[in-house]
Amino acid sequence: MAVTEMPAKPVGTARQGLGQTSRRDAWWVAPGVQATVFTICATYLFVSGILWTPIFGTAYEVDGYLSPLFSPLITPDWLPSWISPGLLILWIPLGFRATCYYYRKAYYRFYFADPPGCAVGEPKVHRWYRMETALPFILQNVHRYFLYLAFIPLFFLWVDAAIGLRDHEGHLRFGLGGALLFVNAALLTGYSLSCHSLRHLLGGRLDCFSCTARARARHTAWRAATWFNVKHMEWAWASLISVTATDLYIRLLALGVIGDPAIRL
Repeated sequence: MAVTEMPAKPVGTARQGLGQTSRRDAWWVAPGVQATVFTICATYLFVSGILWTPIFGTAYEVDGYLSPLFSPLITPDWLPSWISPGLLILWIPLGFRATCYYYRKAYYRFYFADPPGCAVGEPKVHRWYRMETALPFILQNVHRYFLYLAFIPLFFLWVDAAIGLRDHEGHLRFGLGGALLFVNAALLTGYSLSCHSLRHLLGGRLDCFSCTARARARHTAWRAATWFNVKHMEWAWASLISVTATDLYIRLLALGVIGDPAIRL
């Protein structure tokens, strides 16, 4: 049986060669800003979630506030001190974001220049790119499974935000740290609910939305997911920044660099 060779990536209508384009606008600004923000946040989150505690011993929990990078907190007795507890849970949100449809478009552009912008030429070596039909990029297709897993830590983030309403002495308090935990959980919820895979799960593979009661119920859920999905890019960036800011705030609290302004009852 003859093996059919996988076709190479189709040549687009943009000028060939990296950065070649007829566009006269500052097309490089958006991917440049995105690359800067993404790189800063991703680097910080990697250092904080994987390296900070094992190397420097900095606490990730203080006065009832738990960093979202460690939620749910899993600290088995067999875990060596040089391994961060974040490793046991971070693979889920990391996999979810790395395979996200929006983030794939974003980092393909600003890291791989594939293409760097609409109607902008890309490196000629990309003509051998097999898209997401071959390793390693075929692994992007597991995104829907990471979506299902992502709701596990998301649930615990809401629990931790509620726990953060009380300090270590059990007193009710409304602090900036608690506000950040709730805002972060809300933004991550919006990001998860706006996922393209969730929208397809709710309303995909249906020929008729009004034929049965079940189909009508799915249509209602699909419309709700669509409302979130319209702003998927905004949810993606806002939640990434909120995770970074919330973790940094709790780390600085643990280090004693800042205090937590709060109303205590």
